[in-house]
Order: sequence, then C-alpha cells, then structure tokens
Amino acid sequence: MLRKIWIILLITAISLTANAQLYNSYKRLGEIGLGVGVGHYFGDLNPSAALNRPKISAGIFFIKNFNDYIGLKANVNYSLLGYSDQYSKNYDQRIRNLSFNSNIWEFSLSGYFNFFKYLPGVDGYNYTPYVSLGVGVFSYDPYAFLDGQKYFLRPLGTEGQGSPAYPDRKPYSSTALCVPLTVGFKIAVRESINLYVEAGYRFTNTDYLDDVSTTYAGAENFPPLPNGQPSPAYLLQDRSYVTINPPIGIKGRQRGNSQQKDAYALLQVGVSFNLTSYKCPTANTK
Repeated sequence: MLRKIWIILLITAISLTANAQLYNSYKRLGEIGLGVGVGHYFGDLNPSAALNRPKISAGIFFIKNFNDYIGLKANVNYSLLGYSDQYSKNYDQRIRNLSFNSNIWEFSLSGYFNFFKYLPGVDGYNYTPYVSLGVGVFSYDPYAFLDGQKYFLRPLGTEGQGSPAYPDRKPYSSTALCVPLTVGFKIAVRESINLYVEAGYRFTNTDYLDDVSTTYAGAENFPPLPNGQPSPAYLLQDRSYVTINPPIGIKGRQRGNSQQKDAYALLQVGVSFNLTSYKCPTANTK
C-alpha cells in the first residue's frame, strides 16, 4: 500500500514538473479579443439612474501582458445610447418630453489587473476576476426625430448655443473625455482561448450626451422659417407642446442639471485569444 502511494506521488510530481516546464517554455505576450453587449445612458433624462431600454454595444481590444497579473489594455468600443422622458415615472419629466439617441465611438487605454495568477491551460489557474481603470476619448452627436425625420441636435443650438442672446453658451464639442472603470471575469476554455464577461462605467467631462444641460433659451430665440412655419430648432428645444398647453419652455426655466456630468455604462460578453511566443531552451556549457 505504501509503495502504491509513493508511486502515485512520484507520477504526480513528474506530471506537475512537466506541465511547469511546458508552460515556462511559452511566454504570454497578451490577448486580442472582441465582445458584444449593451450600453446604457445616465444623465439629465435619466437622473435616477434607472435601467431602461439598453441599446447595442460592441468592442475590440488588445492587452499587453507585463506578467501574469498586470497588463495594459487598448480598447475600441461602439455603443448606441438613447433615452426619453417618456420612460420616466416622474410627471414633470414626462411633460418635458425630451428624447435623444447618439452613436458613441470610444478609444481608451487602461491599466489592467488580474486578481488571481492567470495561466491558461493550467488547472486551478485558468480563471480570474479582473479590474481596469484608464482614460479615453469618445465622439458623440445626439439626434432626435421630428415627424419621422432625423435631426442632429448640436447644430440647432437648442439651449441658445451660438446665439447672440447667449454669448456665454458656446456650441459644445462632438468629442469628450471619459474615465472607464471596468470589472470582469474570464476563464480559459482552451490554452489559447478565453471567455469573459465585463461591466464598465464611463465617467465623462460633458453634460451634453443628451443635448440637455441648463435652462430654456426661450422661443423668441428660434425664429420661424422663411415660409412662416416653426423651425426644427424651435420644435425640438421644447417638446412639451405635445403634452401640455401652454408649453413649459419659457426663457430661464430649468431644462437640465448643469451641475452633474452625463455618464454611460457597457455590459459585454466575448472571446479573446492568447498571444504567445516560444522560448527556446538554452543549454549550459562550460
């Protein structure tokens, strides 16, 4: 019986040594991967951070490994964001009746940390939770629909941007910065393939993801078209005319909350592929 135990222990030791030597003969350079999921907006049209009507998102990334724990992640993401006052349970918001959609294209660089030692192909080390934190830049251009026609809102100056009546309200940029904070979990299903799920929150430096930030500019600052009809800017800066009479958008009345920046979140699942190189063994010579 004792002899059998020694034989089992010897075989186990030889197997572990062989696996370690095999693993040490490869160097993990990094990962390349892609994911799909949903994106969600938080801001003036969703001040209570309700989870409602998420929209599609997708991304690709590259991770440069420095060791089994730490890496640098480069990420490109696309997400469609959007929301409507009609999703809210708040009466005042539903009366306001604003809405938007926007295509988000984001590039970010993040520090990446595995909580566990991650060795794909080695039992017990082939899974780990992880976290990343970085900085990114993204483009956005909110739009809305009026009588079935799509209008980009930024050129319309819906809060008086660019108007002589509001010299302090400059047109906002179509690009902004973000700080992506992401947590996730990944598992190696093969030595070269990983599956992952991750959730990330984007803090931004803009309050115009939704084209809503400060006060109403007043109907008098949106002159009619040459034919006398109301302009798209007039009709889209205050849409409460659909829900109440008279409309609520008088000059100076609060339209949004300029004290809080907008944000968005992504939830994605995906697959990544490990990039490795072979380390040739060296012989000791005298």
